[in-house]
Amino acid sequence: MTIETLEAPTTEPAIDPSDPVLDTGFATEMVRQVRAIDPYGTYDDLSAAEVLEPYVLTKEKKREIPIVGDPDEIVIARIQAFYNAIAVMIEQECRLRAVPLLHLTHEGFGRVLITVGKLVVVDRSLRDVHRFGFASLSRMKDEGDKLLSVALELIGEHSRVAGL
Repeated sequence: MTIETLEAPTTEPAIDPSDPVLDTGFATEMVRQVRAIDPYGTYDDLSAAEVLEPYVLTKEKKREIPIVGDPDEIVIARIQAFYNAIAVMIEQECRLRAVPLLHLTHEGFGRVLITVGKLVVVDRSLRDVHRFGFASLSRMKDEGDKLLSVALELIGEHSRVAGL
């Protein structure tokens, strides 16, 4: 008689610790933001790749998340850290205060705004935030860079409003 044991599936980390994206300013700021909202210091001893791991949702991970669901506090904090990092990057580039505002319903729908002065530089509708994540770390960086460049362009075009 043989006893079969079920082995836990080995999942490879979604982020390679030697990924060059981890050395970018955006990834560094993301790690700072995640650690800043960690009240118990659980992320203090983790590497940058381990801290950013929850932001990468591979197809397999996304399949495990139900299509309909309510976001928990951890997911909401993750979203706040992402948009806070973008706001900090805007501040670093234009030397004007950028303020992120996140409003979500309990069902995971809402909106995020980032304002500079009286100017709205980022306006995003959010839905299904319980599935918030990116296919890869480089896709997350690309999205952050895209939002940053659009925001900086708006600030350049409407600098008087941004300075109010």
